[in-house]
Amino acid sequence: MKDPVTTVSGITYDRESIEQWLLMAKDTITCPVTKQPLSSDSGLTPNHMLRRLIQGWCVMNAKNGVDRIPTPKSPLNKSHIFKHIRNLNIPELHFKALKKMEELAENEKNRACMAEAGAIKAMVLFVTRCFKEGKTSGLEEALKILHLIWTPTTENKHLLNENFDLIDSILLVLKYDMENHVAVKTSAMLVLKIIIEVVSSSLIERLKPHFFIEIVNVLRVQISPQATKAALNVLIEVCPWGRNRSKIVETGAVFELIELELNKPEKHVSELIFCLLAHLCSCADGREKLLKHAGGVAMLAKRILRVSPGTDDRAIHVLSLISKFSATNDVLMEMLRVGAVSKLCMVLQADSPKYLKNKAREVLRLHARVWNNSPCIAVYLLTKDPR
Repeated sequence: MKDPVTTVSGITYDRESIEQWLLMAKDTITCPVTKQPLSSDSGLTPNHMLRRLIQGWCVMNAKNGVDRIPTPKSPLNKSHIFKHIRNLNIPELHFKALKKMEELAENEKNRACMAEAGAIKAMVLFVTRCFKEGKTSGLEEALKILHLIWTPTTENKHLLNENFDLIDSILLVLKYDMENHVAVKTSAMLVLKIIIEVVSSSLIERLKPHFFIEIVNVLRVQISPQATKAALNVLIEVCPWGRNRSKIVETGAVFELIELELNKPEKHVSELIFCLLAHLCSCADGREKLLKHAGGVAMLAKRILRVSPGTDDRAIHVLSLISKFSATNDVLMEMLRVGAVSKLCMVLQADSPKYLKNKAREVLRLHARVWNNSPCIAVYLLTKDPR
């Protein structure tokens, strides 16, 4: 034993072992020895006498290579958190309180206790107060704590819902340069992702253009991989509501997405990029911006069959939208020149899902007359399967 504790049944166990037992029990929780019923939050009392005996035995056997076990720290209780939360309202103590809470939040066991003690609400209020007072001290710590201890309870969702002040506070963090801006802005984006996932559709529909400007700027400057993923997730989440697609396109997002994908990011980022492009290209402005980029169509063609079935689906979907609604002669010739047509033919020959082959075949048949003389199109690819 390293941290002996006694249950209400009077039996002493190692803390880690009995906590695991309590956690894994499905129905009735009982004491492993006495079979007496225990509750899932059964009080565990440290057995200091036994722990000192164990430490004494370790010291006596040090010559045999036995290390003395350290004295365990007392489990966190709500009174500690209440004290730190009160100190947030005292200017000379708030930074120290935040640092201590950040340290506690690094431990997974502490997070539930912090959330139950009201630390989530305290962090939200602190961040919005910083915004209203124009202060940045402690923002990094508060945002990091909020992200670490967040739990999607009904009360917490209600706290974030309709909270424009919190969203504006985060946009302010993203807008201005500050000390250690990478860590601060990354935490800000992670918190914003949480907010957007739980707020009402009415709030999402009322988002102002400056919201989208700041999020797209995160993609442009590439603060950190975490921030980039969070920004993509946020934009995907808000796309379906109101005029948000048009607002995102107006910020130059399509250009930034193409540039980001041309740098060959990791697989998950590519999947998010193509998902967002599929949303944006469902409107005419989005397709126009993609076609204006010299490498837009070429990028779509190049990434098909190279990333994942998900990106194949969305890339072919975008090519389908272009071929249906934006297919000028110049666009069709560009699709042929940069290899989009030949890649669609490859999809038919590859071991692709049937629905994906049907999408590719639909695009090829739509403009077969234009592309018919191209060496990359064999007649059998268009006719071997029944229509």
